[in-house]
Amino acid sequence: MRKPRKKKVSPLVKDKVEYVDYKDVNLLRAFISDRAKIRSQRVSGNDRHQQREVAKAIKVAREMALIPYAQRVVTQRKGDRRRGRSDRDSRNDDFVDDATSDRPPDDFDGDVDVPEEAPEVVSTSEDNSSI
Repeated sequence: MRKPRKKKVSPLVKDKVEYVDYKDVNLLRAFISDRAKIRSQRVSGNDRHQQREVAKAIKVAREMALIPYAQRVVTQRKGDRRRGRSDRDSRNDDFVDDATSDRPPDDFDGDVDVPEEAPEVVSTSEDNSSI
């Protein structure tokens, strides 16, 4: 049988806050994740009434540009995602070098093949009469 989970104590109860003010940004940051999302009741320790007041205050503070709607979080990826695919790396490197270079290819002799102009087709009145 599982042990009952101990309920977290809200920072509002610890600090004996009676009114959640939208201008108190330091207090509101305790209820926001690192990605600027509002934390749930279970995570923050608020009851329903407190959670509703905190959510309203956060939304007003966002509207007044005191708190960002979203924050950019830079994450580091672990390991190389292309591990074991070195055959693709070498082919792609050669292609990128050829495509981005400003000099002509090594086998270019300087002669440019220009196609001959096609003869002009002139229609006669006899061809148009059948249409």
